[in-house]
Amino acid sequence: MRIGKRFILGASVAAAAALSATTAGAQSYPTRPITVIIPFAGGSASDVVSRIMFNKMSQSLGQPIVVENKPGAGGNSGTQLAAKAAPDGYTLVGAGSGPIAANLELYKSLGYDPLKELTIISPFASFTIVVTASNKLGITTVKELIERAKKEPGALNYGSVGIGSSQHLAGEYFAQVTGVKMTHVPYRNIGQYGPDLIAGTVQLGFQWYPNVAGPINANGATALAVAGDVRLAAVPDAPTTAEAGLPQYKVDGWFALAAPAGVPAPIMERLNKELNAALNDPAVKSGFEKAGAVPIGRGLEAAKKFHADEIVKYRDIIAKAGIAKIE
Repeated sequence: MRIGKRFILGASVAAAAALSATTAGAQSYPTRPITVIIPFAGGSASDVVSRIMFNKMSQSLGQPIVVENKPGAGGNSGTQLAAKAAPDGYTLVGAGSGPIAANLELYKSLGYDPLKELTIISPFASFTIVVTASNKLGITTVKELIERAKKEPGALNYGSVGIGSSQHLAGEYFAQVTGVKMTHVPYRNIGQYGPDLIAGTVQLGFQWYPNVAGPINANGATALAVAGDVRLAAVPDAPTTAEAGLPQYKVDGWFALAAPAGVPAPIMERLNKELNAALNDPAVKSGFEKAGAVPIGRGLEAAKKFHADEIVKYRDIIAKAGIAKIE
């Protein structure tokens, strides 16, 4: 009996010591650089806005935030690496609406479970979709695009960062709304998309602005419309889809910061606090505006609900589009 009591007492002391060590570690966090895996190529929209925000967060956290770009499989490859990382707050992931929401419905097996192996810290950037056409196509309005697509079913193509990305689904949704048929061209490296758009190899995009900024600014492509309620400062001459005669087409994508499941609550709270503080910084707001992004920070519980709701939303869009699951 005495041995049992000693064992219980010893276990209790050990548990208390472990909890104390975890709490102390969380309170001093971070003590070394933080790595954030961005599962898309450098220079992509998600990469651009992440670096703007991380620059401010690193100042507040007192440690560098090191970005590692790990593109591939529509963002799944890099996201899987982060999902399997140690839950200590030193490896995080830029979590796109594809890899942690839409891809649950698109892939038979992701190699990770976004709901069980990742915890969202907060969404932080919303991107209104910019309907873009290569100038080689000779189309300057949404009306002309629809007319051309109806005359030539399947002949027009559009590029995205991968199957299941918000850009891919934005193109599918455009087809659903307008009754046209187009061909999707997924890119492993979105850096090649810009030159291809200018050359006319890929003709269209339903894209986040940074992914088409180069071709637009080089006069190689035209922003036909933005699929939101207001025009974007980055492309002020592009009408909204409502102004362009297609009010029912409104769509955006989002990017978030997430951590491997099991990161101590104090660390999650600290990261959420610093993320939201960064989004309120004037320089970050200005950088986001130039990139065609809108800050959309949430508290931890609100972020969790946002994630769950987005999974349902994309599940419905994909089911309606009839997209077959990917092996």
